[in-house]
Amino acid sequence: MQSQDVAPRPTPSSATGPVVDVEQAEAALVEHYPRLVRLAYLVLPPGLGRNRRVLTAHALTQRALPRGRTSAAVIPAQSTGRAGDPGYAFVRLQVVRTALEAGLPLARRAWPKRAQLPPLLPQVWGLRLFPRSGGAEELALDQQLSTLSGPARAVYVLRGLEKLPDGDVRDLLTAAGVADVDEALDQADDLPAEYPLLESPEFDPCSLQARPTDLMRRRQHLRAALVAGAALVVCGALLGLPGEGWGPDGAAAPSYAKNPAAEAALDPGRLLKVPPAAWQSASRRDFSVWPARGELTGDRALLRRALAVWARPGPKVRVSVTPGTFSGGPAGPPQLLYASTVDNARVVILYDGLRIARYAEPKDGTAGAALDFARVDNATGAEASAVVLGRADINVRYLMAPWVEKAAERDLLKPGSGAMALPLTDGVTAPLASPAAQQSNCTSWNVLEVTDGDGSRLLSDLGELVPARLTTGRPGSVKDASGAEELRTWAPYACSLSAVRTQGVRTVNAWEFAHQPLPEASGTADWACTRAETWRGGGTRVLAQFRTPGTSHGAVAAKAENVAACGPRDPHVLAGVLWKSQGGSWYVLAAGSRDTESIRTTGGVSAQSEGSVLAAKTRQGAQAQLKGTLKDGRAINALG
Repeated sequence: MQSQDVAPRPTPSSATGPVVDVEQAEAALVEHYPRLVRLAYLVLPPGLGRNRRVLTAHALTQRALPRGRTSAAVIPAQSTGRAGDPGYAFVRLQVVRTALEAGLPLARRAWPKRAQLPPLLPQVWGLRLFPRSGGAEELALDQQLSTLSGPARAVYVLRGLEKLPDGDVRDLLTAAGVADVDEALDQADDLPAEYPLLESPEFDPCSLQARPTDLMRRRQHLRAALVAGAALVVCGALLGLPGEGWGPDGAAAPSYAKNPAAEAALDPGRLLKVPPAAWQSASRRDFSVWPARGELTGDRALLRRALAVWARPGPKVRVSVTPGTFSGGPAGPPQLLYASTVDNARVVILYDGLRIARYAEPKDGTAGAALDFARVDNATGAEASAVVLGRADINVRYLMAPWVEKAAERDLLKPGSGAMALPLTDGVTAPLASPAAQQSNCTSWNVLEVTDGDGSRLLSDLGELVPARLTTGRPGSVKDASGAEELRTWAPYACSLSAVRTQGVRTVNAWEFAHQPLPEASGTADWACTRAETWRGGGTRVLAQFRTPGTSHGAVAAKAENVAACGPRDPHVLAGVLWKSQGGSWYVLAAGSRDTESIRTTGGVSAQSEGSVLAAKTRQGAQAQLKGTLKDGRAINALG
């Protein structure tokens, strides 16, 4: 199925378009970040200079998130893999609007807009950054773009990079506040359509070269900064003298307060260390029976630093916490799972019964230490089979549970390609490519396959300490995605896992809930629902996806958060799309789970069908609402 042939599930028309929340916009921004930054870089005026254009493009893109729930402009994405994503439409509009504002001349009697000022973040001191140089054609195109106005550059880039027709370009620029769109369209028409050059490294602000700034001027500025710093230290010392000025920290206890619980939690000699064979006689297979492994389990100084940083991380410690996880210190002595050198860092893994804490510091010091937390309460079996030890470039290493007999790497997009064995050394895997680092193009999705005495299971890295367990089947009777049939079920929907990265996901289930014969003898389409459950219980995310014959990936037809649909409490789902046949006709297609007795549409399309699928002929852009009735008489609404 070509992406331009599928639009989102019909919804009631509105003046402002679908509502977008912060999480939805953030997911679109993270997934399409390189394209959005390239879009900003091309629309910004070349007169800013390549270094400032790069930094400004990143700053504008990172500021494109809404402050709360807001409405997205009704401007469809075209054949770029983002059809039906209002989150992407919103952040793209914000990027274009602020990039155009950055090119406006400063007004004498008005405050400048934020986009017109040099970006506060990101900043790179002592270096100038700029994209890699292209050829003569790219240079000529850049010079030609510099002769256009900002709106005309936006027209050219939206036509070439986003593949938008002029009607959608007009709508987007109007929403961005451009006063004379016709003039911008006419100016852009004067340039030759060298659109493939827009994908060149010449215009890629995410792949950069670095050169030093003016070294003599920097030395002069450094001397001035040292003088100012010395004066500040003197003033600070005077303010800290008894009397007026900075006083004690109120009721706060001093560092590492002298009480039994605090001392026990910070004493490396009291760390719990489980014997190597304890898991074999335990009634539960969870993190509490993992033995302490690694060559540095006896390094008391390292363990002391890890515990102290856990209790009171300093201001320079990088701390990351999965949603819904408490980041405070342990209530008592935690359990030691691992301490050793991993790649270029010393790593300590600790467990306090509810959380996994990972402390890492460079081999040559403690500067740049990191502390990561993940919630793992009630984790058993597959959910307690692996913990991320370290990441390097796009690779990840895991520490495996003692009961894991074999580990392997498998591409979820290629169910028939087989698995590649991963050697285990003291429970540590060889590095494998992680999908968590993928930004836009989803050409593979590597997962970890673990085998123990009970069979095989699949775990996917979603950018957190503990990988998510993958399952398939009807809610309430799911099973691990390990057999050939389960692998074929997951393959078309693997890339949708990117929508739930870094969300504290525990398990993700894929369920093909319907198969629908398409009009005009176009074959049979598949309907699937993927549901991501979290460790904290809330924040569940559900996607309904639609796939036509001959296509490798499903298209998101509807999405929702914190709903019972497609889950064990409510194993039902209803979703729909607008679909264009090869003959050029448009249809409303809808499908429900097998217990759906009838489906009807209201609004711009009026149709009804008996059974769990519906197909009604309509027109392009039609708006409709879906309602369903289950066999027990209960009404069901469409997802989303």
